[in-house]
Order: sequence, then structure tokens, then C-alpha cells
Amino acid sequence: MEKFYHEKLIRDKIPQVIEENDGEYETRKLDEEEFEKELRKKLIEEAEEAKDADDEELLKELSDVLQVIKSIADNKGMDFEEIERKQEQRKKERGGFSKGIFLTWSNQKGDK
Repeated sequence: MEKFYHEKLIRDKIPQVIEENDGEYETRKLDEEEFEKELRKKLIEEAEEAKDADDEELLKELSDVLQVIKSIADNKGMDFEEIERKQEQRKKERGGFSKGIFLTWSNQKGDK
């Protein structure tokens, strides 16, 4: 039997899907510190997939990004509505991304 080593956080029902396809697997339960680290890694993984997705796959990939964001918030005891309020506050203060403005250079170091 060939084994593929994934070494990553997976969705809760993936073991069931593997079993339904007559597969075998090994998992382990992450401690809190590992879980937070792996959630943040998963956010980057899903964001990369969204970045590379074609128009047909983009909705699925964005929903995965949102699921990870909600999982991180839940793990930290944050209310998702609190995140949405902060997002709206930052949009009011600094704007959104609808105008497609690309900063080539400035004499300022970075985001303040």
C-alpha cells in the first residue's frame, strides 16, 4: 500500500471521506498551540489556492478562506461579527480595494 504524507490540518469530515472510499489513514489530535499554528498555515494555503484559482474555482476557494478565518476567530473566542465590524471600520478609515490602486512607490515605510 502506497502512503502519501500530507502533514497538514484537514477538515473534520475528511477521515470519513477516506473511509467511504475504502482508504486507510492516520491522524492525531493537535494541542492548542499546534492547532493555532496550523490554522494560520491553512489560511495561507487556502489564500494561495484562491490566488491561483480560475473564475470557475474562485467561489469554492474563497469559501475555504472564509471557513478558515471563521475557525481562527472561533478558536480565539472572537465573534465573527466583531471581525466584520473591524473590517468596516478599517474600510471607513483607509478605504477598500474597489478602485484598483497599485502603489508603485512612496517615501513612507508601510501600513500605519
